[in-house]
Parts: sequence; C-alpha cells; structure tokens
Amino acid sequence: MISFEIEADVNANLRKASMHPQHSYTWHFVLAAVALSGVVAARGHADWPQFRGPGGMGVSTEKAPVTWSAQQNLAWKIKMPVPGASSPIIVGDCIYLTGYSGYAPGQPGSMDNLRLHLLCLNRGDGALRWNKSFAAKTPEQDRIRENHGYASATPVADAERIYTFFGKSGVIAFSHDGEQLWQADVGDGLNGWGSAASPVLAGDLVIINASVESGALVALDKRTGKQVWTAPGIRESWNTPVLVDAGGRKELVVAIMGKVLAFDPASGTPLWSCKTDIGWYMVPGLVAEKGVIGVLGGRDGVVGLAVRAGGKGDVTGTHRLWTSTKGTNVPSPVVHQGHLYWMSDVLGIAYCADLTTGQIRYDERVPGAGAGVYASAVLADGKIYYLGRDGRMFVVAARPQFELLATNTLGERAIFNASPAIDRGRIYIRTDQSLYCIGAK
Repeated sequence: MISFEIEADVNANLRKASMHPQHSYTWHFVLAAVALSGVVAARGHADWPQFRGPGGMGVSTEKAPVTWSAQQNLAWKIKMPVPGASSPIIVGDCIYLTGYSGYAPGQPGSMDNLRLHLLCLNRGDGALRWNKSFAAKTPEQDRIRENHGYASATPVADAERIYTFFGKSGVIAFSHDGEQLWQADVGDGLNGWGSAASPVLAGDLVIINASVESGALVALDKRTGKQVWTAPGIRESWNTPVLVDAGGRKELVVAIMGKVLAFDPASGTPLWSCKTDIGWYMVPGLVAEKGVIGVLGGRDGVVGLAVRAGGKGDVTGTHRLWTSTKGTNVPSPVVHQGHLYWMSDVLGIAYCADLTTGQIRYDERVPGAGAGVYASAVLADGKIYYLGRDGRMFVVAARPQFELLATNTLGERAIFNASPAIDRGRIYIRTDQSLYCIGAK
C-alpha cells in the first residue's frame, strides 16, 4: 500500500504542538507548511490531494504535456465503473474518485437503489484497487441525475484518511485501505442544482461548505467527525472555501450571494466581510496571491472583483480593490504573477486582468470553445489549461498577452465537467464515462 511514514511523523508532531497551550493555531499552520515542503522534497513532487490541487488554487509546480490526442501522448484510458462529476485526486500511488450507481442516467430503477462510491485506482495504469459503496440517504433531488449526478464534490486526503462529501448523505472518512472510519451529518437540505462544494482541511479540521444542506460552514474534527464549530449565513454558495495567508494570519474565505466572508479557521469566528455587488449564486472558486483575493461569479452586471485580505468587519470601503463586468459563472480562475486568468462558461472567451487594479489585459474569443467550459482552470509551467465540456483542452500561455499554444481533443463523445489534476508530469482528465492519463507511458 502507500508509504506515508514522513507525513505520519509530521502529523504526530503537529498534534503534540497543537496541544501545548503556548502554541498558537497560526504556528500550527507554519509547521504544516514546513511539513509539506519536507514531503515534497522527499518525494520530488507534490501530490494533488484536493480539489484544484495543493492549496486549492489550481496551480502545479510541475511540467505537463502541451499536446495530445487519442493516439498521441496518451499513457492510458480506463472505463469508469461508475459515473460521477467529481475531480480526481492523487496521493502517493493512488488516484481517488467518487461516483454513484443504482440510479444513474439511462438506468431503470428506483431512487431507493442509489449508492455512493469511493474508488481507489492505481496511478500507474488506472487499475482498480478497491471500490467502497454505501446506501445514499434518500429522497435526493431527481433532476440532477441527468445533469451531473450525485457525486460532484471532490475528496480531500491527508496521510491518514480520505474525506468525502455527499450532500445530505454526509461527510464520510475512509482509511487508505478503504475502511470507513466515521460519518457525520451536516444537514439534509436539497437544491435543484445539487451539492458541489468540496471539503478542505485546515489543521485538524475538515471544513464543509454546507450551504445547501444547512446554510452554514461546518468544521469537523478530522479524526472523529465530531462537529467543532459552525458558521451560519452561508447562502447561495457552491464554491469550495480556500485558506488565504493574510500577513501571517490564516483566513478561511468563501463567497456567498452578495458578499465575500472570511473566518478564523480554528474557531469559525467571523473576521471580515466585503460586498461584491453580485446578485447571484457563487460557484467559481476563489484564488489569492500575496494577500489579494480574486472573486468571480454571476451572469450580468458586476461579475468580478478583488479584495485584500487581512481586514476586520465590513471592509468594502477599505479593502475592495476593483469590480468588473467581465467574469464567469461556473469555472474557477487561476492567478499567476499578479494576473488573474479565466474563461467564460458560455461565451468561449478567455480573459486576463491585473489582479490589483482590475485592468483587463485581454479578452479573446478562443476558436472551438463554443461548447462551454465548466471545469476549473489549472496552471503548470507557465501554461493555463482550460477544459471544454466537449473534451477540447485549450492550452494558453500564462502571460498578459494572449497566445493559444494548443487545442487538444481525445475524440470521446462524453461530458467533461470534472477539473483536471496534474501529478508527476501527467494530466488526469475524468469524463462521465472514462478516466484519461495524459503523458509519457
């Protein structure tokens, strides 16, 4: 099985440090960062352990392929045993994905047969290592079966466990051998769009955006699943929270309709709020660089802004840097060297803006991007990867002058909603039917 000796020792030391009354939660995060750098040095690479990779910003430190097809630069392809819209994560030699069965598109039967899955695949060749399933809590929303299904949240993993989120069916933790360790409920609310926000880790906590289920952020002890804190008032929010460094203070930041909110990740105490002027539900993930947070969402009017982290109370007048009428409603952006990059979910237009001023550096229509983009962008080696819903991957230079480097397709008639993962020079792309590994064999 996977070797986690380094991470296990680090986690043990972190737990000891966190129990000492003279050690602050901020110091706990500093130790975690040092531990992560040690793991990266030991392995020679960073895993892709959560939605949008390390830190949740969609950025890889590795090189990745630029061109491929069904015949070129394809390491392997496997047929997925169950459908799902969640993205793959990679830890050690394992790929983890969620899925569902028993009430899938094109399958007859009753919703009572709906089952939820966590799968472990071999990173080298995609071979299935194990497939654990359990009965879903029903009734679920019926309409989402045909749209994106019942497994949209991407898991998050550490050295000890994999943490999954399945909406009203709860948060379930598994060992790396597939043993179910605990289950926690975070509410039973439903929405016609389903649930999608992915879990994130903050120290010894698993943070869940349970906007749909209970209108709250919920923090669980990652060892036991016990609830540690809740923060109410999370409405119309489908984005995954991110941890932002604000001058040595860690802030847990999430976007809701009309506002960006920041919390102390250890206690859930509100730190600041900023009005967005976006009267819409918020889906794209937030990104940050040097304490400046880029926010996108909505369809009309103001659909983008930037806010500086580190404030207190209502910071709209002091920390909001700019607003924009150019944005996107679904895919998350990336930030690189002071610039924010994104692609419209429906217009087929790629954008670049200065992160601190909001000045649009380009807005370029991308040939072939008319099918729309739902997957979030990823960045590697100075290149941005935008994955269209029809499977076309547009590779764009990460600089404020637009340059389309490549347009790739795998030729599969499928739905490409999941966001790509990058690990050890390979790109992993999930469809509603298959999983591809792009790169050298």
